[in-house]
Amino acid sequence: MPVIHSSLIRPAAFALALLIGAFVAIGSAQAQSAVDEGRKLAFDRGKGNCLTCHVIKGGEYPGTIGPELVDIKAKYPNRADLVAILHDETARNPLTVMPPFGRNRILTEKEISAVVDFLQTL
Repeated sequence: MPVIHSSLIRPAAFALALLIGAFVAIGSAQAQSAVDEGRKLAFDRGKGNCLTCHVIKGGEYPGTIGPELVDIKAKYPNRADLVAILHDETARNPLTVMPPFGRNRILTEKEISAVVDFLQTL
């Protein structure tokens, strides 16, 4: 079995740490990008249109039909529940006035995911 000199281990460990750090930074940047995209969709009067019914911090001219969107991650710790609500809230609550964004193809699954990313920051 070959012997690895300790002077080679340190540079390799440093390189591995740099590589891991780069992946973390890329992942963080992608997550922030999804949050930013979700915010744009949520505030867009032609797409997500969340402000028509909900008060959302940072949004202008909010509606009061739906609940204020705060502490979303605490209210919906299971991400899948929030995705399902955006996809088709009528499956859970047949009397809702919330549009079925996924079922009616108002938002794509990718867009719904981005909106959920944003909502989980509230």
